[in-house]
Amino acid sequence: MTPNDIKNYYIGREEDIIDSIRRLVDVESPSGDEEANKHVVDMAEEMFAVTGVSGSVERIKAAGYGEHLLITAFPGDAKPVLLLGHLDTVHPIGTKEQLRTEIKEGRFYGCGIFDMKANVVLMIEALRFFHQNGVTPARPINILLSCDEEVGSKTGREFVEREAAIAAHCFVFEPSAAGRVKTGRKGTGMYTVRAHGVPAHAGLEPEKGASAILELSRQIERLHSLNDVSVGTTVNVCTASGGTTTNVIPEHAECTVDVRFSTMAEAERIDSLINSLKPIDERVSLEITGGINRPPMERTDAVIALYEKARDIAASLDYDLGETQVGGASDGNFVGALGIPVLDGLGIAGDGAHTLHEHILVSAIADRAALITLLLNNV
Repeated sequence: MTPNDIKNYYIGREEDIIDSIRRLVDVESPSGDEEANKHVVDMAEEMFAVTGVSGSVERIKAAGYGEHLLITAFPGDAKPVLLLGHLDTVHPIGTKEQLRTEIKEGRFYGCGIFDMKANVVLMIEALRFFHQNGVTPARPINILLSCDEEVGSKTGREFVEREAAIAAHCFVFEPSAAGRVKTGRKGTGMYTVRAHGVPAHAGLEPEKGASAILELSRQIERLHSLNDVSVGTTVNVCTASGGTTTNVIPEHAECTVDVRFSTMAEAERIDSLINSLKPIDERVSLEITGGINRPPMERTDAVIALYEKARDIAASLDYDLGETQVGGASDGNFVGALGIPVLDGLGIAGDGAHTLHEHILVSAIADRAALITLLLNNV
């Protein structure tokens, strides 16, 4: 089959694909809701079962979150390709009353549709294509759908790394960036800085107090000075709180710190500096928790080779496939840190991740599905 034959196959299945996306999106599954997660995993497993593809399904329990779903298909002697995604979303139960699952002017709206339930459907559709057309993909295909990616992959990381370690390469089905794939992602660090001061009456004897808020404000200035955009490092205080009441020198204050970096060397440098912060007012003590959450996904030669293959395939479908590097992290960061080539952002073009205007473009469904299928058949 030619690239256009494959695209036309998906154009012919467009209504069925849209129906599958709608059904998966309508099962709301916010991170940490075990019952909701069970329902969405049931549906994803059912969608795989009706493809007729022979393979195995493993549901991995994740206490407090639900279950991770591992699908293996087309077994063989070659190293598998890992398709990576997640079934949890940021939208709480009931959000679909505000963000209805509907198509308006070529945009398909829904909770978690862009990030990334529509793309889960594309993974399963690619398996269906190979089975229905009697085609064996270039490699065995393993699909891992985690249930806690949106909250840092606390339980999912172990299984992402386990499956990545045996894979030849990995395709991550996170949202695209205006249709572009992602060849690099910054790593992330998350910290909390707490200041413990000395309380005192603010009117009668303020000199006996040591303000935790004042100390924290000085530390925030220090933290901000760590920014170095020339090497891709950002350090941002995102929340702050403190004090007890209006007439007491504050005993407690704390802030959260978001750190992004492009290399592990930079991550280790910033981590060391944050953990070595010392109080300016010696009567105040500092408590620092947190650390590096995700390593960076670096744009290596192997990643470039994967991208160039995808770009050539897209050209055979008569469209340009751009690339970009972004500040946000994904489970692809864990894979890249193991030295496994990763191509991220393979999801359908759209916009509005995590918002009430989240959507995909219906016109992009067949192109993306054909690209994924050709990648799986040739790499």
